[in-house]
Amino acid sequence: QVQLVESGGALVQAGGSLRLSCAASTSIRSINSMGWYRQVPGKQREFVAMITSGGMTTYAYSVKGRFTISRDDATNTVYLQMNSLKPEDTAVYYCRAVFTGRLYWGQGTQVTVSS
Repeated sequence: QVQLVESGGALVQAGGSLRLSCAASTSIRSINSMGWYRQVPGKQREFVAMITSGGMTTYAYSVKGRFTISRDDATNTVYLQMNSLKPEDTAVYYCRAVFTGRLYWGQGTQVTVSS
């Protein structure tokens, strides 16, 4: 089983930056992939970015070039660096892990971008 704890959400002005963190309770070297998703009220949760155990990354088109996902195996933490933030990036951001064929989610962290 994996526990995920997100942090770093905040209120920021458009054009600003934030870095989200996702701390895992187990070695992320053993986790197939870790990713970030986001959700606004009334809409489905959507994919933002993913990084595999081998270090391959994938991004949603809407964030490509602005967001960067990375991992620190020493601290079992995955990061999402978000630059050039837009009001439409406002959402609750969730960390997800795929581990032993199961999905695990964190509790989410709120990101609000003001115009």
